[in-house]
Amino acid sequence: MGFHPSDSVVMVALHGGRGRFGGRLRLGIPQSPQEWGPVADQLAECLVSGSERRGSRPDAIVLFLCRDPEEGVTGHQAKERLRPFAQLLRTACGTLDVPVLEALCISGGRYWSYCCPDARCCPEEGNPLALPGTTVMAAAAAYAGIHVRGSLRDMEARLAPLDTAGAHSQQQALDSAGVALVSRILDTEGRVEVAGETLELAHALMDRLGRAPSGPPSAADTNDDRLISHDEAAAVILGLQDRETRDKAAEWMEGPEAASALRLWRALARRCVGPYVEHAAAPLTLAGWVSWSTGDEPAARVALGLALRADPDYTFAQLLHQACNEGLAPETLRRCLRGERGAAADRHDHGEVRGGQGARDGRRTGRRPKARTVPSQATRRRRTAPGDSGPGAVVVRRRARESRRQGRRGSRSER
Repeated sequence: MGFHPSDSVVMVALHGGRGRFGGRLRLGIPQSPQEWGPVADQLAECLVSGSERRGSRPDAIVLFLCRDPEEGVTGHQAKERLRPFAQLLRTACGTLDVPVLEALCISGGRYWSYCCPDARCCPEEGNPLALPGTTVMAAAAAYAGIHVRGSLRDMEARLAPLDTAGAHSQQQALDSAGVALVSRILDTEGRVEVAGETLELAHALMDRLGRAPSGPPSAADTNDDRLISHDEAAAVILGLQDRETRDKAAEWMEGPEAASALRLWRALARRCVGPYVEHAAAPLTLAGWVSWSTGDEPAARVALGLALRADPDYTFAQLLHQACNEGLAPETLRRCLRGERGAAADRHDHGEVRGGQGARDGRRTGRRPKARTVPSQATRRRRTAPGDSGPGAVVVRRRARESRRQGRRGSRSER
């Protein structure tokens, strides 16, 4: 999988008499036992139907429940608490006529079987896990060039909002930037200007990060955070809430730009603190896209999953997450973005010949853009209607979801 899952249920499809690995899926273990039954049915259906779409129905399934014990709880107790979930998963797979050959619980550095009753091979105290990097699987993964990054918890921590003393200052910077930028973005002329400023600042920050030495993940992240001021982070975060600006930023997806772009998107995701957590959907999605584009699917799934956790309705993250999980190649989207970049370059060159067209081209060529006719108020309202294309849309979507949830609760109570 490319990382060690934590607090996760992992299911692996097996094919043929020798148990060839097929499709696999991972999901965080639901906290409420009331959710275990529906989740078990959905996971079994997803793995079996997904395998069929890719070629063949699985002959069997192996499942793992990975959860380290809480303080004061033993691994054996953690295993027993999850036993009903394991049984529901086995039943759900059996209902689809796909047997579960083995169900293991991994907790506290040991593992237990839910299927084997023989204490000679599966003792009550469990079996110790092999040391990391010493198994045949680890050797095969290293030979294949697969880098295991540590635990899922460690990977998510690199993208989590800051909880340091600087978080308050960052929130103040986001408040100030919102006052200065949102009204400009909601104006047709101002939106073009803010887009250019956002991309220009983002590229400058990428250059700054690219010149900094790299190191271990924790040290590199800390250094990246020091290199970006609160005001700079706030300006780019709010600018990326505009859909068209975000799509332009997605063009930094390969070559020398990709590594520094990924560092920038991670750093900006960490700056989405306090009430601005939902704003992290944009930089998290860009981080997932760059990771996927450069061949790091595990990191892509983690970033895109966090983006959907921040904003479940974020369309770009939904599409990328589905495409990544379906095993599609990112080259199709890369070709589209390359085409957009080439078309923009052609428009830019054409604008230079004719004296400059548009505010962004004017800034790039160093010439003042031509005056444009100011649209009517009705046209401006249509262009800036609430959607996923502006910072104010984040609040609009959140309020709409809350209203829908309240409406559903009211309907249930009436029934």
